[in-house]
Amino acid sequence: MSGDRPGVRARRTAPRELPPLSLDIHRMLDAFARHTVQAEFRFDTGAPLVVSVTFLVEGTPCITWRIGRDLLYQGLFWLSGLGDVQVWPAHLDERATAWLRLESYDLTALFEVPVPPLAEWLERSYELVPAGAEMDGLDWDDVIAGLLRAPGTPSG
Repeated sequence: MSGDRPGVRARRTAPRELPPLSLDIHRMLDAFARHTVQAEFRFDTGAPLVVSVTFLVEGTPCITWRIGRDLLYQGLFWLSGLGDVQVWPAHLDERATAWLRLESYDLTALFEVPVPPLAEWLERSYELVPAGAEMDGLDWDDVIAGLLRAPGTPSG
């Protein structure tokens, strides 16, 4: 109960931000060799359609991919995505890991990602911004004006 009023429950408010998720994932070098890579997954409520994934490889610059949140989540359970980004379960019976395939120009990378922590983290992102509500509160006039504005023109 909350305060002095019987029968009134305190409403819990969800956090407005989701802490980044750091995971050790495996980059498949060939059928028998893999390399452990740290990946940091970030979700921004201001851009809720995407998840930013930064790959931290020692001795190289960080690389960030922006992947559709729905594509990433759905791929943990069945094949999702076309072209540059694809995600699918590694073992349909276990669902412990999923494959993440990224393609850019003539380079392709295949990663094995642990499903449970990523699925839980993505589910929390849907608590912050539910599926279908990503565009709520968007100022469409401002979006359209931005699209029609000539490149290099100030927005004010």
